[in-house]
Amino acid sequence: MTTLRRYIRPEQVRELSLLLIVVLAILFFGSQIDGYYSTRTFNRIASSVMIILVVAVGQTLVVLTRNIDLSVGSIVGFAAYFAGQQVSVNNSLTPLTVVLIAVGLGAVLGLVNGILVSYGRIPAIVVTLGTLAIYRGLLVEYGNAATIIVRNLPDWLVDLPRVNLLTIGELEIRLMVGIAIVVVIVFQLLLSYSAYGRRLYAIGSNPEAAEIAGLPKARIVLVAYVLCGALSGLAGFLFLARFGTITVVAAQGLELQVVAAVVVGGVNIFGGSGSMFGAMLGAVLIGTLEQSLIRMRINEFWKDALLGLLILVAVASDTIILNRLRDAWARLTRRKGEARAARS
Repeated sequence: MTTLRRYIRPEQVRELSLLLIVVLAILFFGSQIDGYYSTRTFNRIASSVMIILVVAVGQTLVVLTRNIDLSVGSIVGFAAYFAGQQVSVNNSLTPLTVVLIAVGLGAVLGLVNGILVSYGRIPAIVVTLGTLAIYRGLLVEYGNAATIIVRNLPDWLVDLPRVNLLTIGELEIRLMVGIAIVVVIVFQLLLSYSAYGRRLYAIGSNPEAAEIAGLPKARIVLVAYVLCGALSGLAGFLFLARFGTITVVAAQGLELQVVAAVVVGGVNIFGGSGSMFGAMLGAVLIGTLEQSLIRMRINEFWKDALLGLLILVAVASDTIILNRLRDAWARLTRRKGEARAARS
């Protein structure tokens, strides 16, 4: 019991619970869908999760500061379309160049959000709800109803979704899934061990105290939005590689899946707590539900309704259950400190 108290924090309770829910969901769908336990199912879920996951990492950075970015779906769609259009016109572009085009465009769009929120002091939900529509409108105008088609893309891009990073028995880990996992690890390390990561938590926990302490709040929030945009651009590249055929409505509605993954993954919507690993578990659950419900031929409306329900349950549990656990944890920590002081 002492070991558990020492190593398991209240925020980790959500992650452990979510891991159990993911396992139970897989067992349930496995009992309802023939041939569910197969490499084909794994690859379908992994391909869906990787895009949600990369964007969720960026969204987590923003949510930790008590903000939100609802424009990520439009950024992913714009980056996918723009990068696809550029490489269709010029097949000689290198993979790195195409990635940088998508990431660069996403960073610029994220910069616009960040400036309006951090320096314009406009509420994040208002800014990003507006840019959600503006960026999509710009994409529609830029695309002019044209479609990016697979036959105009270079072979390396078309073949990318089938490139294996690792093979374990019959299980194949695709390269693009590996990229998403690397993104999670890198940004979890950023949160855990960098000064910037600690400042994100500080701003989200108590913005007023962070400003009094001299933290450059506006600049930190701006960087979070730029990183969120850049990661959405990277997800746009992955979206292009996965689907090949891109229209001006690409990734429409992705923002709901991303917010659900982040909030369900234990990242507090009120800022100050959460981890990339929690967001990853949330993305795995959302991706599992999406692909499994598609195979069960459930109406699209009910899938979105389920995502909305998951968001409501996650926020309610944060407000009621986890807040009580945090208070209990704080009391326990205080008592231990008092006991050590008394012994000394």
